[in-house]
Amino acid sequence: MHTEYRTKRKIEFADTDMAGIVHFTRFFVFMETAEHEFLRSLGTSVATEWNGDKIGWPRLAASCEYLSPLRFEDEVDIHLFVSRKGTKSLTYQFHFTHQGEDIARGQITTVCCITNPGEKLRAIPIPDFIANQIHSAL
Repeated sequence: MHTEYRTKRKIEFADTDMAGIVHFTRFFVFMETAEHEFLRSLGTSVATEWNGDKIGWPRLAASCEYLSPLRFEDEVDIHLFVSRKGTKSLTYQFHFTHQGEDIARGQITTVCCITNPGEKLRAIPIPDFIANQIHSAL
């Protein structure tokens, strides 16, 4: 069972602000990108089809605490782990480091939903083909 996922990212010039450090909003992009990579590693996607329906993962909450700056061309290590797996939702924790130094900590809570065009979003239990591969770390 999968509990965690690790990835790296090289900081691009577009990630930085006028002070030359990573803009705070980019950490949300980094978290979302790591989540997408994690789901792909399970053989699925953040947008997939199941039993004729489109499934997506809208956010319920997202937060990030910043500890130290990153700069252009730094390489950041991103550690995602599943801190909670509910029937319909997942909570991810993220830990960002650069050369062993703590950079930031984040969290995203997301819910599995039917996202068919023209229909209201409906939360559903996480399908077994996904849920059976994920284990909560806590």
